[in-house]
Amino acid sequence: MRIVHQNQLEELSQFLDHLAARLVAIDAELLKFVTAIVDDVRARGDQALIEYTARFDKIELKQSELRIGEDELRRVAGTADERMLRALREAITNVREFHERQVEESWTISPRQGVQLGQRITPLDRAGLYVPGGKAAYPSSVLMSAVAAKVAGVPELFMVTPTPDGRGIGR
Repeated sequence: MRIVHQNQLEELSQFLDHLAARLVAIDAELLKFVTAIVDDVRARGDQALIEYTARFDKIELKQSELRIGEDELRRVAGTADERMLRALREAITNVREFHERQVEESWTISPRQGVQLGQRITPLDRAGLYVPGGKAAYPSSVLMSAVAAKVAGVPELFMVTPTPDGRGIGR
């Protein structure tokens, strides 16, 4: 929060003009920068991810650390508080019931000879889930996105989340 005193109205006006200018257009230089990163990751895959993680997050990763194994997930899940697990299971049920009402079905009609109209609903093959993190955990973000994707029929999900100072599962 910025406190502005009466004698700083000119400064406030300039600051508001600056904010308004930022909201109007996409920064072309930023877009160019981000596009180059995405293209590099497409071309070089995990090696590029490891290098960008070192550059931007100051974390040195190894190829073996990019994916958390099922054994490690089960080990960490086994340390969860039982009350928390019950709450999460109840939330999963609620989220699933909600999203099941949103599922659309494919349909076709033939209004006349030789004409077929319709809509085909096809889930994606895979979905990437970004779960905010950092100083706090957000299991609700996992539930809201993962359960919705599963109800929609997406067979394969990938999740990414920030790990401050490289601390996270298995560290």
